[in-house]
Amino acid sequence: MPDDRAHPVRITSLDDPRVAVYRNQKDAWLRVRSAIEAGVPAYDAGVGLPAAAAAKGLFMAEGDLVVRQLIRANALERGPKVLSVLISDNRAETMADALAELPPGSPVYVGDGETLSGIVGFVLHRGVLACGVRPPDLWTPARLASERRLIVVLEDLANHDNVGGIFRSVGALAGPDDAGVLLSPRCCDPLYRKALRVSIGQALHVPYAVERRWPEGLADLVSAGFEVLALTPASGAADLNEIARAAPDPSRRIALLLGAEGPGLTAEAMAQASRPVRIPVLPEADSLNVATAGAIALHRLWPL
Repeated sequence: MPDDRAHPVRITSLDDPRVAVYRNQKDAWLRVRSAIEAGVPAYDAGVGLPAAAAAKGLFMAEGDLVVRQLIRANALERGPKVLSVLISDNRAETMADALAELPPGSPVYVGDGETLSGIVGFVLHRGVLACGVRPPDLWTPARLASERRLIVVLEDLANHDNVGGIFRSVGALAGPDDAGVLLSPRCCDPLYRKALRVSIGQALHVPYAVERRWPEGLADLVSAGFEVLALTPASGAADLNEIARAAPDPSRRIALLLGAEGPGLTAEAMAQASRPVRIPVLPEADSLNVATAGAIALHRLWPL
């Protein structure tokens, strides 16, 4: 019986067309993203990038933990798929078990650290990148409201670290079977390389959707039976500890509304909330980082 498992292919040239999709991550992919946002074609023959419509479906997973999560998600019927893997010699050995789980014939390209860094345009300290293909748009705001009991709602979070950190907390403290994330249109992409890395791959498993009718669409959560709790440092807000001490209600549905660092939630979004909630902090402190605040609130409101 032929062995059709994924077999590493040696890469020795920076110009090898088989790894063109990984080339110049710091520059070429930024150009593609800008072209997508501007609605113009983004084909660049010099780096082998596809047109904007196709490129929009691609993303990069960086680091062994994230790539392992992508390979695990690849096995799901409607999950994201692995297009290929680019990996250093030493990582190919330590990740052999994960690579063995790839579908037969999956491209795995191996090279030394210098070659890989030359291809991607920066020192690839983590030693592994994988190019993924986004799943179909399975989740909508209405489906999240129908099938999840906990929704973390993010308004205008453009910081990749914060978005990735929140997805990590949702995955760890609530889980993808009970929880999801709803994004305003101006939030950053959860599958952007840095956001995905900070999430430790949880953004591949926690369902999310974008609410285009912002913030009016938040009223649909209230109609669906969610208590929309707007997290704010304002002194007049309800104490999170008092809410957490209330008798647990297994039928309770919570939407935790979080705003961007600095400006916080807009008045329009606050107006859609059931009530404002605050985490008590020392008076000398201004507030907590939004990802930290979200993790604390999840831990108090959604005990495992």
